[in-house]
Order: sequence, then structure tokens, then C-alpha cells
Amino acid sequence: MTKVDVESLKERMTAFTQSLQDEICQALETLDGSARFREDPWQRPGGGGGRTRVLEDGAVLEKAGVNTSVVFGELEDQFAKKLQGEGRTFWAGGISLVLHPRNPHVPTVHANYRFIHQGGKAWFGGGADLTPYYLYEEDAAHFHRVHKAACDKHDPAYYPRFKAACDQYFFLRHRDETRGVGGVFFENMGGELEREFDFVRDCGRAFVDAYLPIAHKRKDTPYTPEQRVWQEVRRGRYVEFNLVYDRGTVFGLETRGRTESILMSLPPQTRWRYDFQPEPGTWEARLVDALRGPRDWAAWTKEG
Repeated sequence: MTKVDVESLKERMTAFTQSLQDEICQALETLDGSARFREDPWQRPGGGGGRTRVLEDGAVLEKAGVNTSVVFGELEDQFAKKLQGEGRTFWAGGISLVLHPRNPHVPTVHANYRFIHQGGKAWFGGGADLTPYYLYEEDAAHFHRVHKAACDKHDPAYYPRFKAACDQYFFLRHRDETRGVGGVFFENMGGELEREFDFVRDCGRAFVDAYLPIAHKRKDTPYTPEQRVWQEVRRGRYVEFNLVYDRGTVFGLETRGRTESILMSLPPQTRWRYDFQPEPGTWEARLVDALRGPRDWAAWTKEG
């Protein structure tokens, strides 16, 4: 791929992510019904900047962040060697979102799509994953099937490949459990970049259809104070992953991005209880059991 092609992709990726940000924020404000996103534009001293949008204390969404950014310049030498490209000069643009609902029956969700250019190499990466606090198998199946359809449009081998990568990536080794019920995740697919850009756009546009029906269905489900405690305990696992393993968090901090924007993914209220274990046979225990190993959610049926 020539430099001119990469420069064109940068421009189109920037335009796409900003348009997708507008679309998703509008859909989420409609879902919430009361709160609105605050936009916080920022500039990076080394080059670039972004549009951070955060919604807090909503009727449905306790905290939601939908961010876009384009950053460029020089990487620290040690960190540059950890990436897939060459040299210290880089460009990175993308969209990242994390939604933390108020109701424990509504799952947390994350999505991120990005384009990175380092030296003579450029690549796409990203994905989306669902983190429930109470397991509704039909919700997990819906989320996976929407993303599978986006994958199948391009290559039937994509979904099983990227689903497996998601299960592997979003795994808390110190807890021996997955962060949630997964989704899709990919990094440097190794193909023709123009075709990969088409795929990234279809995945990004699939987000609203994958998540909003679940949120609409569960947002008015009654819940108890004890269920809220469980939600906050499980949010602790989310924090552990993002601060210990998440590549996006590391990349943002290492490239001297805006700290508030990078850490907007953290939930507003969380708790850690010493050796907290759910009672056997409860809904809480069902969730933990489901996180012990990958499941073929796209093939799930109510009968079995």
C-alpha cells in the first residue's frame, strides 16, 4: 500500500469515526431519555487531539463515554519497539466507547475501532464485547449474531477467528475467567487495507443494532440493593482488566493522550469484597460459571 493510499485512509477513517460517534451518541441519548452527552474537545501537545463525549447520571446510563481521537508524532523508543510497525513516527485514529448502565440487568458494553500507521506499516484493529452482571443467554446470542452477520458479509472465517481472539484477549488470568461473554476482536488482519476498512465500517455500524435492543429490553427490570452490590463487585473485575491488561489503556497513556479521556472507561461506582463468592445455584453463580470457558453464543437456542 502506497503512502497516498494510507493518507486517504486516515482521512476517511477520521470522518467515519466522527460520524459514527454522532450516530451512537444520538441513539444513546434517546435510550436514556433524560441525560445528554457533554463534549470535551482536547489537544495533544505532541500532535493531534480528540472529541471526548461523556454522559453521567442518566436514567439508564450511569456513565457512558463515546470518544474519537487522532494522535500523531513521535513514540518513546522503548514503546515503539512493542508495536507492530517500524520506527518512532506514528499516527493513530479511532473511536472507543464504554457504557456502564445503572440497572444491573443491563450489561456493560465496550467497542473500539482504530487505524494505526507506524513507519512503513499500517493496520486496523478493534472489536466489541459484552459484560453482563446477570446472564440472559438470549442477549448474549443476539449480540454475537449481529456481529457474526457483519463478519459473514466479508468472510465466513472472520467470526470464528475473531470470536476466539476476543475470548482469549478479554481474559483475566489472575481470576481464571473471561471479562464477559465476549464478542469479536481483531488486530492487524494482514489483508488488503481497503477491504479491511469496509469491514471495520460494517462492524462499527453494527454496534447500535447489537446493543440497544438488549438495553431497551432490560432497562426497566426491577432490581434489589443486593443485586446492585453484585453489579459493583463485578465492575471491579472490569477495572482490573482495564488497568492490568488492556492494550488501549496502555497505548493511550504511553502516547501521552488525555488521561481523563483514556480512563473514562472506568465505572463510576465499584467495590471489592474480600473473597466474595456467590451462593451456589443463584443467578450470580450462573454468571460466574458462564465465564469459566468460551461458549458458542451465536449457535445458542432456547431449547438447548
